[in-house]
Amino acid sequence: MRRTEQMSNSVQMPALGESVTEGTVTRWLKQVGDTVAVDEPLLEVSTDKVDTEIPSPVAGVLLEILVPEDETAEVGAELARVGDASEQGGAAEAPAPQQESAPTPPSTQDAQAAPESAQEPDPEQPPAAAAAPSTGGSGSGQAVQMPALGESVTEGTVTRWLKAVGDTVEVDEPLLEVSTDKVDTEIPSPVAGTLLEILVGEDETAEVGADLARIGDASQASSPAPSSPAPQQEPAAQESAPQEESLADEVAEREEARSQAEAATQPSAAPAAEPASAPAQSAPPAQPAAPAQPAPAAPAQPEATGGSTYVTPLVRKLAKDLGVDLSSVTGTGVGGRVRKQDVQEAADKAKAAAAAAAAPAPAPAAPSAPAPAAAPAVEVSPKRGTTEKMSRLRKVIAQRMKESLQNSAQLTTVIEVDVTRIARLRARAKDSFAATEGAKLTFLPFFVKATVEALKQHPSLNASIDGENIVYHGSENISMAVDTPKGLITPVIKDAGDLNLGGLARKIADLAARTRASKITPDDLSGGTFTITNTGSIGALFDTPILNAPQVAILGTGAIVKRPVVLTDAEGQETIAIRSMMYLALSYDHQIVDGADAARFLQTVKKRIEAGAFEGDLGL
Repeated sequence: MRRTEQMSNSVQMPALGESVTEGTVTRWLKQVGDTVAVDEPLLEVSTDKVDTEIPSPVAGVLLEILVPEDETAEVGAELARVGDASEQGGAAEAPAPQQESAPTPPSTQDAQAAPESAQEPDPEQPPAAAAAPSTGGSGSGQAVQMPALGESVTEGTVTRWLKAVGDTVEVDEPLLEVSTDKVDTEIPSPVAGTLLEILVGEDETAEVGADLARIGDASQASSPAPSSPAPQQEPAAQESAPQEESLADEVAEREEARSQAEAATQPSAAPAAEPASAPAQSAPPAQPAAPAQPAPAAPAQPEATGGSTYVTPLVRKLAKDLGVDLSSVTGTGVGGRVRKQDVQEAADKAKAAAAAAAAPAPAPAAPSAPAPAAAPAVEVSPKRGTTEKMSRLRKVIAQRMKESLQNSAQLTTVIEVDVTRIARLRARAKDSFAATEGAKLTFLPFFVKATVEALKQHPSLNASIDGENIVYHGSENISMAVDTPKGLITPVIKDAGDLNLGGLARKIADLAARTRASKITPDDLSGGTFTITNTGSIGALFDTPILNAPQVAILGTGAIVKRPVVLTDAEGQETIAIRSMMYLALSYDHQIVDGADAARFLQTVKKRIEAGAFEGDLGL
């Protein structure tokens, strides 16, 4: 062991932010004996400010893990040792008990199949057999755990399993989708192998660090075979099913069933027909497969209820745009999932039905009358007259909005701004800007640019309260409100004060796209010092936004509307002109920001926008 310490390289806890003195190991991405490359992610660490991955400083073999998961280490403390494979003998002995069940690289899995099956035959274990099937491969599979997905996040809800029991998964391949009070994300598989068991079903909640599933060698899936004489163990069907057939047959059956479900023109029967259609092709091994289906089907069972099946944000948005009631759509995807094609087909059918119903109406002599009558038909929301449980995100938003109002003295000041020059400049430059910057030139980058410049001059708006102290932040990290089907989310443009117009446009487009696609990370949501919300995107002239605590100010940008305005020239002559106008609404915490401070800040933003001097940023 000492020889290892002298020759190996130490992996230490790095400094992960100002005033951060320690971090907690949330997950090891590599196990003792695994080969790692330089800068390859080695473990995940959580602090009170950020969650991040720690890369390996050198290439080699992970010899020893010194700080296990869920334990805390100070900055600079040794977390692990990486060295040459020849050094592994001394360092790998201690963690060996934890690693006996860890999946090995694909090249050695087949070689290990025989030893594992040799360990299984324990026919004298019928008393313990009742417990063994319930955990599936608990003794022989690698656990997939609920990771820490943000500051103060203690639990997550499984929204969808992307793999079923028996499916083969690769390292880092998405395994399931998880929702927390801060982010929706995919959880990748930590190892390559076969999904042996799902421990937490869809719509169920698990604490950080809890086992969600087990992954191991394909041969481990049939390990409970000796328990076959006990028919009473039907509840553990995911273990007893593989007794009569090999996992390869089962996987092939499942793939065949899926392709049949995809091809079926009546998808409502597809999920129920899966078990029957697969056995029809191989009668002898087919019947035992029936008990095996409950394992993967358990999390997907809500498919029959339509409305309770998980639907991706993209499909949900398409359904909303087309006016399709998702509860009436039968999914043709894997496990009965509703796809875009299903929504589009439902919309086409609805249009055809409406056209057929409206056809007799124009028959009278006045064909113009029925046309306007059909147009104003009100689309009734499927939620009308129903009750639904609040989502985790909605509950968190509700709680934080109440806390914001209870813990601050909020006030809103509104100012009118002439954006005509920016509108003309944008119209002139948007095509060339898109070609050179790879992003659309919207109005928002102009407003963010003017805001961060004003924050540098008025730091009381870019501050927070810490007990009896006021903290003036040294950078402008702009939280921007993004409307998503699940609720309002505020990703952060880090160091916005250091970006030019092109950099802001690219960052805004990237964060908005990833937020709406549920690809945002916890780090993208933390560290904001000031918020901008674009309420004008849906036509609102202005509103009185609520503070995004612990921030002390939030700026709302209203709709840009052309209207007649009185203009005064340098000689005092007044004229009426059509101008592009908008309102800026600033909500602020009156505990540390006075009305005069807010007005001065708004005037600074107004002058910068109305001057329209952004040609340098646009290369004009």
